[in-house]
Amino acid sequence: MTAYHLEIYTRPTCSDCQDLKNFLEEHQIPHKQYDLAKQPEKEKELKKITGNRIVPGIVFSRSSMLGLRKKAKSMTGFEQNKEEIKKLLEVS
Repeated sequence: MTAYHLEIYTRPTCSDCQDLKNFLEEHQIPHKQYDLAKQPEKEKELKKITGNRIVPGIVFSRSSMLGLRKKAKSMTGFEQNKEEIKKLLEVS
């Protein structure tokens, strides 16, 4: 299983977001999802992390020795990052 914690920022009208969620379900990847339509306050967080408000926003983090989460990698978009996401999540 992957060493990363995964957080995703989505909108219900985003087809790339739906593809990402289906992919994560299919591979049984645990993740935390923020639906920006229901949690608009998370939009500032997304912009701070990725530099934009484009969804899906995907954030990989690792736990430190103290149990704190440290951001390891963030990206915007599922389809154009699919191969890298597979590699990070150790799925085929």
